[in-house]
Amino acid sequence: MNAIEISPRDDAVAAGAAVHLSGLRKHYGDVHAVDGVDLTIAPGEVVALLGPNGAGKSTTVDLILGLTRPDAGRVSVFGKAPSDAIAHGTVGAMLQGGALLDDATVGEMVAMVASLHRKPMPVAEALRRAGVEELAGRRGNKLSGGQKQRVRFAVALVSDPDLLLLDEPTAAMDVGSRREFWHSMQAFTSTGRTVLFATHYLEEAEEFADRVVLMRAGRIVADGSVAQVRALAGGRTLRAVVPGITEAAVADLPGVTEYQIRGAQIAVSSSDSDKTLRALLEAFPTAHDIEIAAIGLEGAFLSLTADEESER
Repeated sequence: MNAIEISPRDDAVAAGAAVHLSGLRKHYGDVHAVDGVDLTIAPGEVVALLGPNGAGKSTTVDLILGLTRPDAGRVSVFGKAPSDAIAHGTVGAMLQGGALLDDATVGEMVAMVASLHRKPMPVAEALRRAGVEELAGRRGNKLSGGQKQRVRFAVALVSDPDLLLLDEPTAAMDVGSRREFWHSMQAFTSTGRTVLFATHYLEEAEEFADRVVLMRAGRIVADGSVAQVRALAGGRTLRAVVPGITEAAVADLPGVTEYQIRGAQIAVSSSDSDKTLRALLEAFPTAHDIEIAAIGLEGAFLSLTADEESER
């Protein structure tokens, strides 16, 4: 394995970080799954890892967990190698494809994982925090998809980890279950624990993450608060009801980069919303119900990941 050197200053940063990735690379043939990732997550942060399919999110999570070795670069978790951090019970992981035992009960599965750790939390507490107390006696093959996810959460929690890694944690959950899950997660993070979660539900990142890390083609293309990531995409969204509007008229407005028209309603993305609005009102003085808003996280996501395939 090719390893890059880390300076003494980087060692100091790594020792104080919950997660520290430096020059991280992982290639599969011609596919650069992770292509030079530098990332530091401070203790207590809740970080959402976003990106389209194939962006490198799952490979990055695997590298942090030590499930695969990097071709180059370095990974540290609370100053330790991933294997050491996991052996000490510092890391808990909730992976979407994590297998559960069909013939074991929920309580037995969580107790079995607890027995592997030096200082686990009580099994009953892990079940309570994950909201699966009533499922303790149910066997794995009798669980719904959403229930399995919550049991995986209990399994991840029982080691009482300082860092929790979640891969699509609310997949297969209904709206009510998702709300309960994030309520449990907020209780967990309120104790100062660190969470890194990968999700396709952008509203979850917008509502629950302190920080968003956006990946494309194995690289980090944005890293900051939700507001900062929105700002990187630039522009604003203008919505209005405009009697008599045509596609040609909208396309001719200054600053317009994208637009949608439904009857008299328009929604446009603009690089200069002031110019767009002035020109709209000059051409269509009867326009009304006008709203201008900063681009949402979904819009930023689409903008910043638009050319993924062309960059591979």
